[in-house]
Amino acid sequence: MVRPMDAKTEELRAAHDVLAEFYAGRLAGALDRMPADRAVLGLFCESVRAAGLGTSVGDIGCGTGRLEPYLAARGLSPRGIDLSPEMIRVARRDYPGFSFEVADVRELPFPDASLAGVVCWYSLMFLAPPDRPAAFGELARVVKPGGYLVTAFKAGDSQRRRAGRSTGLGVEFDIYWLAPDDMERQVTDAGFAAAFWGGRPAQGQEGSPQGYLLAQKS
Repeated sequence: MVRPMDAKTEELRAAHDVLAEFYAGRLAGALDRMPADRAVLGLFCESVRAAGLGTSVGDIGCGTGRLEPYLAARGLSPRGIDLSPEMIRVARRDYPGFSFEVADVRELPFPDASLAGVVCWYSLMFLAPPDRPAAFGELARVVKPGGYLVTAFKAGDSQRRRAGRSTGLGVEFDIYWLAPDDMERQVTDAGFAAAFWGGRPAQGQEGSPQGYLLAQKS
């Protein structure tokens, strides 16, 4: 059964439909300038391959699909999902060799225990507290035992903020800069065990430190 879309989810999707081309331009090549992000993603790729559970991984909240070439170059077979139809349209246009689908993290289009891992790169910070158990439960459902989850997020005090205004595109949406211990607790409660956590200070126009967590499904 398709999950009814509440007002906040509709706001988030509509905002990211507007932001799709903006992000496609702004984030093009961004990973090349982020050694910490590459290192954590590289650790995820190595961990997934070493687990021997196959190469299929989900890029959950894939946005414009910018991570797919990096993951594929390191031996994985990524499939992207995003809430925003426009993000998926741009991803299919810019990365036609990969699979992308519109979906909600709380209702993932993957069978039980079908993936060797999931990537949630700055995509879980839009979840309001009441939505987190369902979302993290879905991530655990689709990952094979022994598989991995990796996430990057804006580290903060876990309070709700309004984002989007700085783009000048007339959009706003809720975002949560999660405290690292809150993120680890959500992952652990869903059935994962932390394998690596880290962070780095804010750089350039970033408004917060960045957090990273790699966890293995028990």
